[in-house]
Amino acid sequence: LGIHALLIVTVALSPVTAAAWSENKVTGEDEYPPLWDLAPKNLLDFPVKDNKIVINAWNYQERLGVYKSLLNSSAKYFSAFGPQNIGNILWGLPLQHGWQFRTGRLADPSGMTSCGYEDGDLLCQSVRSWWSCMNYYLAVIPFLGAVEAGLFGQLPFEVEILPPEEQKDDFCYSVADCWSRMPKLMDDWKTFFEVNNKAVSSATFSSFKLDDALGLMWKAHVSSIAYALPKFQDSLKYLSDPEADFSESWSNAVDFIGATHFSTDLLTVNNFQAFLPPRILVERDVLPSISGFSPQQNKVLVSMRALHEANNLTGLLLKLWQKAMSTNAGRKIGRKLIESLTLS
Repeated sequence: LGIHALLIVTVALSPVTAAAWSENKVTGEDEYPPLWDLAPKNLLDFPVKDNKIVINAWNYQERLGVYKSLLNSSAKYFSAFGPQNIGNILWGLPLQHGWQFRTGRLADPSGMTSCGYEDGDLLCQSVRSWWSCMNYYLAVIPFLGAVEAGLFGQLPFEVEILPPEEQKDDFCYSVADCWSRMPKLMDDWKTFFEVNNKAVSSATFSSFKLDDALGLMWKAHVSSIAYALPKFQDSLKYLSDPEADFSESWSNAVDFIGATHFSTDLLTVNNFQAFLPPRILVERDVLPSISGFSPQQNKVLVSMRALHEANNLTGLLLKLWQKAMSTNAGRKIGRKLIESLTLS
Protein backbone atom coordinates (compact mmCIF):
# COMPACT_ATOMS: atom_id res chain seq x y z
CA LEU A 1 0.00 0.00 0.00
CA GLY A 2 2.83 2.39 0.89
CA ILE A 3 4.67 1.84 -2.37
CA HIS A 4 1.40 2.28 -4.26
CA ALA A 5 0.88 5.67 -2.65
CA LEU A 6 4.42 6.72 -3.44
CA LEU A 7 4.00 5.71 -7.07
CA ILE A 8 0.78 7.69 -7.41
CA VAL A 9 2.33 10.82 -5.97
CA THR A 10 5.49 10.34 -8.01
CA VAL A 11 3.33 10.34 -11.13
CA ALA A 12 1.63 13.52 -9.94
CA LEU A 13 4.98 15.20 -9.38
CA SER A 14 6.89 13.73 -12.31
CA PRO A 15 6.58 16.73 -14.68
CA VAL A 16 8.35 18.87 -12.14
CA THR A 17 12.06 19.46 -12.51
CA ALA A 18 13.95 22.56 -11.55
CA ALA A 19 17.37 24.08 -11.11
CA ALA A 20 19.42 22.66 -8.28
CA TRP A 21 18.97 24.20 -4.85
CA SER A 22 22.62 25.11 -4.80
CA GLU A 23 21.95 27.60 -7.58
CA ASN A 24 19.17 29.22 -5.58
CA LYS A 25 20.88 29.75 -2.25
CA VAL A 26 19.44 32.74 -0.47
CA THR A 27 22.05 34.88 1.18
CA GLY A 28 22.23 38.09 3.18
CA GLU A 29 19.17 39.98 4.38
CA ASP A 30 16.85 38.07 2.06
CA GLU A 31 17.30 35.04 4.30
CA TYR A 32 14.93 36.66 6.78
CA PRO A 33 11.36 37.92 6.40
CA PRO A 34 11.02 41.57 5.34
CA LEU A 35 11.47 43.98 8.28
CA TRP A 36 12.66 41.17 10.57
CA ASP A 37 15.21 43.44 12.27
CA LEU A 38 12.51 46.01 13.07
CA ALA A 39 10.04 43.56 14.62
CA PRO A 40 9.69 43.32 18.42
CA LYS A 41 12.09 40.63 19.62
CA ASN A 42 10.40 39.66 22.87
CA LEU A 43 7.03 40.04 24.53
CA LEU A 44 7.98 42.97 26.71
CA ASP A 45 8.77 44.99 23.58
CA PHE A 46 5.03 45.15 22.89
CA PRO A 47 2.93 47.87 24.54
CA VAL A 48 1.44 47.16 27.96
CA LYS A 49 -2.00 48.53 28.73
CA ASP A 50 -4.17 47.81 31.78
CA ASN A 51 -1.67 45.17 32.91
CA LYS A 52 -1.89 43.35 29.59
CA ILE A 53 0.64 42.88 26.80
CA VAL A 54 -1.33 44.15 23.81
CA ILE A 55 -0.51 42.86 20.33
CA ASN A 56 -2.04 44.08 17.09
CA ALA A 57 -1.86 40.93 14.97
CA TRP A 58 -3.32 42.86 12.03
CA ASN A 59 -0.10 44.81 11.69
CA TYR A 60 2.57 42.89 9.78
CA GLN A 61 5.43 44.09 11.96
CA GLU A 62 3.66 43.13 15.18
CA ARG A 63 2.62 39.71 13.89
CA LEU A 64 6.23 39.27 12.83
CA GLY A 65 7.18 40.18 16.39
CA VAL A 66 5.04 37.30 17.64
CA TYR A 67 7.11 34.97 15.46
CA LYS A 68 10.36 36.58 16.53
CA SER A 69 9.46 36.07 20.18
CA LEU A 70 8.72 32.41 19.45
CA LEU A 71 12.01 31.94 17.58
CA ASN A 72 14.08 33.63 20.28
CA SER A 73 12.45 31.82 23.19
CA SER A 74 12.63 28.40 21.52
CA ALA A 75 16.25 28.77 20.35
CA LYS A 76 17.45 26.66 23.29
CA TYR A 77 15.64 23.64 21.86
CA PHE A 78 17.51 23.73 18.59
CA SER A 79 21.04 24.86 19.47
CA ALA A 80 22.41 21.47 18.44
CA PHE A 81 21.10 21.87 14.91
CA GLY A 82 23.08 24.88 13.71
CA PRO A 83 24.52 28.22 14.83
CA GLN A 84 22.49 31.41 15.27
CA ASN A 85 19.24 29.46 15.58
CA ILE A 86 19.22 28.51 11.87
CA GLY A 87 18.15 24.95 12.73
CA ASN A 88 15.00 26.09 14.53
CA ILE A 89 12.06 24.35 12.83
CA LEU A 90 9.75 27.27 13.60
CA TRP A 91 11.42 29.32 10.84
CA GLY A 92 8.90 27.99 8.34
CA LEU A 93 6.13 30.08 9.91
CA PRO A 94 7.65 33.60 9.71
CA LEU A 95 9.36 32.86 6.39
CA GLN A 96 6.04 31.85 4.85
CA HIS A 97 4.45 34.97 6.30
CA GLY A 98 7.27 37.10 4.92
CA TRP A 99 6.66 35.63 1.46
CA GLN A 100 2.97 36.50 1.80
CA PHE A 101 3.87 40.09 2.68
CA ARG A 102 6.50 40.43 -0.04
CA THR A 103 4.13 39.18 -2.73
CA GLY A 104 1.21 41.41 -1.68
CA ARG A 105 -1.00 38.62 -0.40
CA LEU A 106 -1.78 40.30 2.94
CA ALA A 107 -3.30 43.44 1.41
CA ASP A 108 -7.03 44.02 0.98
CA PRO A 109 -7.89 42.00 -2.15
CA SER A 110 -11.29 43.66 -2.46
CA GLY A 111 -9.63 47.00 -3.23
CA MET A 112 -12.11 48.74 -0.95
CA THR A 113 -9.45 49.96 1.48
CA SER A 114 -5.77 50.94 1.29
CA CYS A 115 -4.85 48.26 3.83
CA GLY A 116 -1.55 46.66 2.87
CA TYR A 117 -0.74 48.89 -0.09
CA GLU A 118 2.30 51.11 -0.53
CA ASP A 119 0.19 54.20 -1.10
CA GLY A 120 -1.86 53.40 2.01
CA ASP A 121 -0.96 51.50 5.17
CA LEU A 122 1.71 49.09 3.96
CA LEU A 123 1.99 47.22 7.26
CA CYS A 124 -1.76 46.70 7.56
CA GLN A 125 -2.98 43.11 7.22
CA SER A 126 -6.46 42.90 5.80
CA VAL A 127 -9.08 40.71 7.41
CA ARG A 128 -10.41 40.26 3.86
CA SER A 129 -7.17 38.61 2.83
CA TRP A 130 -7.55 34.83 2.77
CA TRP A 131 -3.82 34.47 3.36
CA SER A 132 -3.80 36.84 6.33
CA CYS A 133 -6.74 35.11 8.01
CA MET A 134 -5.35 31.63 7.44
CA ASN A 135 -1.98 32.75 8.77
CA TYR A 136 -3.60 34.02 11.98
CA TYR A 137 -4.10 30.37 12.90
CA LEU A 138 -0.41 29.71 12.25
CA ALA A 139 0.76 32.72 14.24
CA VAL A 140 -1.51 33.65 17.12
CA ILE A 141 -2.62 30.11 17.99
CA PRO A 142 0.92 28.65 18.13
CA PHE A 143 2.00 31.71 20.10
CA LEU A 144 -0.77 31.41 22.70
CA GLY A 145 -0.14 27.66 22.90
CA ALA A 146 3.49 28.49 23.67
CA VAL A 147 2.43 31.00 26.34
CA GLU A 148 0.31 28.30 27.97
CA ALA A 149 3.15 25.77 27.72
CA GLY A 150 5.45 28.12 29.63
CA LEU A 151 7.83 28.88 26.76
CA PHE A 152 8.12 32.49 27.92
CA GLY A 153 8.35 31.63 31.61
CA GLN A 154 6.17 33.38 34.14
CA LEU A 155 4.93 36.48 32.35
CA PRO A 156 4.21 39.55 34.49
CA PHE A 157 1.15 40.34 32.37
CA GLU A 158 -1.56 38.53 30.47
CA VAL A 159 -1.47 38.67 26.68
CA GLU A 160 -4.29 40.19 24.66
CA ILE A 161 -4.60 40.17 20.87
CA LEU A 162 -6.51 43.07 19.33
CA PRO A 163 -9.48 42.10 17.14
CA PRO A 164 -9.84 43.12 13.49
CA GLU A 165 -12.47 45.60 12.40
CA GLU A 166 -14.59 42.89 10.76
CA GLN A 167 -15.23 39.16 11.24
CA LYS A 168 -14.38 39.32 14.94
CA ASP A 169 -16.10 36.01 15.65
CA ASP A 170 -13.69 34.17 13.35
CA PHE A 171 -10.78 34.63 15.74
CA CYS A 172 -9.83 34.32 19.39
CA TYR A 173 -7.83 36.83 21.39
CA SER A 174 -6.33 35.38 24.58
CA VAL A 175 -5.19 32.07 26.04
CA ALA A 176 -8.50 31.57 27.86
CA ASP A 177 -10.57 32.66 24.86
CA CYS A 178 -8.74 30.33 22.46
CA TRP A 179 -8.92 27.39 24.88
CA SER A 180 -12.68 27.82 25.15
CA ARG A 181 -13.17 28.05 21.38
CA MET A 182 -10.63 25.61 19.98
CA PRO A 183 -9.21 23.39 22.73
CA LYS A 184 -7.92 20.67 20.39
CA LEU A 185 -5.93 23.14 18.32
CA MET A 186 -4.48 24.86 21.36
CA ASP A 187 -3.58 21.50 22.86
CA ASP A 188 -1.71 20.43 19.72
CA TRP A 189 0.50 23.52 19.84
CA LYS A 190 0.91 23.40 23.61
CA THR A 191 2.01 19.76 23.33
CA PHE A 192 4.64 20.65 20.73
CA PHE A 193 6.21 23.26 23.00
CA GLU A 194 5.88 21.17 26.16
CA VAL A 195 7.55 18.10 24.68
CA ASN A 196 10.48 20.14 23.44
CA ASN A 197 10.80 21.84 26.81
CA LYS A 198 10.86 18.51 28.65
CA ALA A 199 13.51 17.17 26.29
CA VAL A 200 15.78 20.13 26.98
CA SER A 201 15.17 20.40 30.72
CA SER A 202 15.65 16.67 31.32
CA ALA A 203 19.44 17.10 31.02
CA THR A 204 19.47 14.38 28.37
CA PHE A 205 19.49 16.66 25.38
CA SER A 206 20.60 13.85 23.10
CA SER A 207 17.20 12.26 23.65
CA PHE A 208 15.60 15.18 21.85
CA LYS A 209 14.75 13.83 18.42
CA LEU A 210 14.29 16.33 15.66
CA ASP A 211 11.97 14.00 13.77
CA ASP A 212 9.66 13.78 16.80
CA ALA A 213 9.61 17.56 17.10
CA LEU A 214 8.86 17.92 13.39
CA GLY A 215 6.05 15.38 13.71
CA LEU A 216 4.39 17.33 16.52
CA MET A 217 4.91 20.65 14.78
CA TRP A 218 3.43 19.42 11.50
CA LYS A 219 0.50 17.81 13.31
CA ALA A 220 -0.36 21.17 14.87
CA HIS A 221 0.32 23.02 11.61
CA VAL A 222 -1.99 20.80 9.56
CA SER A 223 -4.66 20.99 12.29
CA SER A 224 -4.52 24.80 12.18
CA ILE A 225 -5.09 24.83 8.43
CA ALA A 226 -7.89 22.26 8.61
CA TYR A 227 -9.65 24.30 11.29
CA ALA A 228 -9.29 27.61 9.46
CA LEU A 229 -10.07 26.49 5.89
CA PRO A 230 -13.87 26.32 6.18
CA LYS A 231 -13.95 29.60 8.11
CA PHE A 232 -12.41 31.59 5.30
CA GLN A 233 -13.80 29.86 2.23
CA ASP A 234 -15.84 32.95 1.51
CA SER A 235 -12.69 35.11 1.35
CA LEU A 236 -11.61 33.30 -1.81
CA LYS A 237 -14.25 35.29 -3.71
CA TYR A 238 -11.98 38.34 -3.56
CA LEU A 239 -9.21 36.50 -5.43
CA SER A 240 -8.78 35.78 -9.11
CA ASP A 241 -9.63 32.22 -10.12
CA PRO A 242 -5.94 31.30 -10.60
CA GLU A 243 -5.00 32.73 -7.18
CA ALA A 244 -7.95 31.04 -5.46
CA ASP A 245 -7.01 27.73 -7.09
CA PHE A 246 -3.40 28.16 -5.99
CA SER A 247 -4.47 29.00 -2.43
CA GLU A 248 -6.44 25.78 -2.13
CA SER A 249 -3.75 23.75 -3.88
CA TRP A 250 -1.15 25.12 -1.47
CA SER A 251 -3.29 24.16 1.54
CA ASN A 252 -3.66 20.67 0.10
CA ALA A 253 0.08 20.39 -0.60
CA VAL A 254 0.89 21.22 3.03
CA ASP A 255 -0.90 18.03 4.09
CA PHE A 256 1.43 15.99 1.88
CA ILE A 257 4.55 17.94 2.86
CA GLY A 258 3.77 17.71 6.58
CA ALA A 259 3.35 13.94 6.45
CA THR A 260 7.02 13.62 5.49
CA HIS A 261 8.16 15.65 8.54
CA PHE A 262 9.82 17.99 6.05
CA SER A 263 12.38 20.18 7.78
CA THR A 264 11.34 23.79 8.24
CA ASP A 265 14.68 25.26 9.26
CA LEU A 266 15.88 28.60 7.90
CA LEU A 267 17.91 27.42 4.91
CA THR A 268 15.60 24.63 3.76
CA VAL A 269 12.50 26.83 3.76
CA ASN A 270 14.29 29.70 2.03
CA ASN A 271 15.44 27.43 -0.76
CA PHE A 272 12.03 25.84 -1.16
CA GLN A 273 10.15 29.16 -1.15
CA ALA A 274 12.19 30.41 -4.10
CA PHE A 275 9.89 28.28 -6.25
CA LEU A 276 6.62 29.79 -5.00
CA PRO A 277 4.81 32.49 -7.03
CA PRO A 278 6.61 35.86 -6.72
CA ARG A 279 3.34 37.80 -7.01
CA ILE A 280 -0.43 37.34 -6.74
CA LEU A 281 -1.90 35.39 -9.65
CA VAL A 282 -4.31 37.26 -11.92
CA GLU A 283 -6.97 36.15 -14.39
CA ARG A 284 -4.63 36.22 -17.39
CA ASP A 285 -2.21 33.79 -15.72
CA VAL A 286 -2.52 30.41 -17.40
CA LEU A 287 -0.43 27.39 -16.50
CA PRO A 288 1.99 26.02 -17.48
CA SER A 289 3.51 29.25 -18.82
CA ILE A 290 2.70 32.21 -16.58
CA SER A 291 4.51 35.28 -17.86
CA GLY A 292 7.38 36.48 -15.69
CA PHE A 293 7.56 33.25 -13.69
CA SER A 294 10.57 30.99 -13.96
CA PRO A 295 10.09 27.55 -15.54
CA GLN A 296 10.59 26.10 -12.07
CA GLN A 297 7.87 28.27 -10.53
CA ASN A 298 5.46 27.32 -13.31
CA LYS A 299 6.23 23.63 -12.86
CA VAL A 300 5.76 23.73 -9.10
CA LEU A 301 2.34 25.34 -9.61
CA VAL A 302 1.43 22.67 -12.17
CA SER A 303 2.51 19.99 -9.70
CA MET A 304 0.47 21.43 -6.84
CA ARG A 305 -2.60 21.70 -9.03
CA ALA A 306 -2.21 18.12 -10.26
CA LEU A 307 -1.82 16.87 -6.70
CA HIS A 308 -4.89 18.77 -5.54
CA GLU A 309 -7.01 17.55 -8.45
CA ALA A 310 -5.87 13.95 -7.99
CA ASN A 311 -6.61 14.07 -4.29
CA ASN A 312 -10.06 15.55 -4.87
CA LEU A 313 -10.80 12.97 -7.55
CA THR A 314 -10.00 9.90 -5.49
CA GLY A 315 -10.38 11.09 -1.92
CA LEU A 316 -7.80 8.46 -1.06
CA LEU A 317 -4.50 9.89 -2.22
CA LEU A 318 -3.68 11.72 1.01
CA LYS A 319 -4.60 8.69 3.12
CA LEU A 320 -2.37 6.46 1.01
CA TRP A 321 0.44 8.98 1.25
CA GLN A 322 0.09 9.27 5.03
CA LYS A 323 0.18 5.48 5.29
CA ALA A 324 3.38 5.43 3.26
CA MET A 325 4.86 8.16 5.47
CA SER A 326 4.19 6.27 8.71
CA THR A 327 7.78 4.99 8.93
CA ASN A 328 11.14 6.75 9.00
CA ALA A 329 12.13 5.04 5.75
CA GLY A 330 8.90 6.11 4.05
CA ARG A 331 9.28 9.71 5.20
CA LYS A 332 12.84 9.80 3.90
CA ILE A 333 11.61 8.76 0.44
CA GLY A 334 8.80 11.30 0.70
CA ARG A 335 11.22 14.11 1.45
CA LYS A 336 13.35 13.08 -1.51
CA LEU A 337 10.29 13.29 -3.73
CA ILE A 338 9.50 16.79 -2.48
CA GLU A 339 13.10 17.86 -2.98
CA SER A 340 12.88 16.54 -6.54
CA LEU A 341 10.57 19.48 -7.19
CA THR A 342 13.62 21.68 -7.04
CA LEU A 343 16.33 19.47 -8.47
CA SER A 344 17.17 19.00 -12.10
